[in-house]
Amino acid sequence: MTYFDTRELAAITLFSALWGVLNSIFAPIVFRMFGLPILCDMIGFATLTLTVWWVRKFGAASAVGFIATVINFMFNPGGFHFLGFTAASIVFDITTKLTGYDRGFKNSLFTTASMLPLSVLSAAVAGLIIGTFFMAAPALAKWGGVLGWAGLHAVGGVIGGGIGISLVISLVTRGVQRMEVKKTRKARKVEVKKQMSAIISKELLESAVRLHGHPGPFLVLGLRMSL
Repeated sequence: MTYFDTRELAAITLFSALWGVLNSIFAPIVFRMFGLPILCDMIGFATLTLTVWWVRKFGAASAVGFIATVINFMFNPGGFHFLGFTAASIVFDITTKLTGYDRGFKNSLFTTASMLPLSVLSAAVAGLIIGTFFMAAPALAKWGGVLGWAGLHAVGGVIGGGIGISLVISLVTRGVQRMEVKKTRKARKVEVKKQMSAIISKELLESAVRLHGHPGPFLVLGLRMSL
């Protein structure tokens, strides 16, 4: 049995393509216009948040980061700065695993309180790596050096993480659930049906009638649900 099932692999592929293609097309345009790297972080951490919420397995975020990196180099062979986001996706993967998937996505408050700081942290790591290894000195000086560049990416992490969190909360509110949740609910329904179809012995029914005082449909229903 594989670690990721077919639905999880499909989700990883979809999110990777979304990140890689959108970043390759639109991020360079925004960067040339404003000199800001924020769009890279917005797309990346919105995508990573959705990935972790849907798959909830260690390695999913890293896989999305690696595949998106390959797509980025296909569209933009000179875009070595994206390696910073590759590293950031690994950081996001590790930190969300340590936080706990079920705990992190327990409700909207937990989702915001856990995913937003992790997005900011991971984005800052990306900015630190990009500023240290891939940015020209004049551009860095304009924003206060490597730490200033990391801060800009952290702002992008706030926005991107916020977008991802908003999408997750909206999907949950509209009843969109992961496959495991659907399977669990289906299993519960099957269990209820089994309980309802359970055969009540004559002795048990007679004892219940003596205690209750009289027979009736609700008495039988209660007995079946208790089995």
